Amino acid sequence: MQELIQRILDEGEHVGGGIVKVDSFLNHQVDPQLTWRMAKAMHDGFVAKDVRRITRVLTAEVSGIPVALQVAEQFGAQMIYARKSHSRTMTGTYYVAEAISRTRGTASELMVDRRFLKVQDRVLIIDDFLATGATLTALSKLVGESGAELCGIGCVIEKPEEGGRDVLADLDTPIITLAKIRFDEDGLHVTA
Repeated sequence: MQELIQRILDEGEHVGGGIVKVDSFLNHQVDPQLTWRMAKAMHDGFVAKDVRRITRVLTAEVSGIPVALQVAEQFGAQMIYARKSHSRTMTGTYYVAEAISRTRGTASELMVDRRFLKVQDRVLIIDDFLATGATLTALSKLVGESGAELCGIGCVIEKPEEGGRDVLADLDTPIITLAKIRFDEDGLHVTA
């Protein structure tokens, strides 16, 4: 997606440790029109792989929510986000899986209320980044625990050098990313 690639090149900032800051349009301030077009590109990519009849789109709070919501709208599905902390309103029973945050370096539990993810569901997992695959692996465990069918994984930006796609290979599900980034001595490089 050329528009996304250009935005990463224009506004992305390498802050060290292989982390790129894209908070001006993706995960702090959100560009609604770009988000819609990214969701459309993911939707079209999944449909081209014959991924249809999606009933749930799952993400982790908080950065994946805008794109996941728009992908859910494209499929006419419900969007669920896995919570990272308990609140007083969380009174039900939950599917729980642990993930290590790539940017924070801390472990967190991802939780989804069992009422919102059922065995009959066909699920897409959508997130902002595919790096090590830790968050996506945890989300796939939640889907597996529910008995629902994981139909695909979509991410806005992939960091291929961190090996996340290889970690997810055992899931045997389509993985769609819209831009790939890498860093070297010449700086940030972005490709489709």
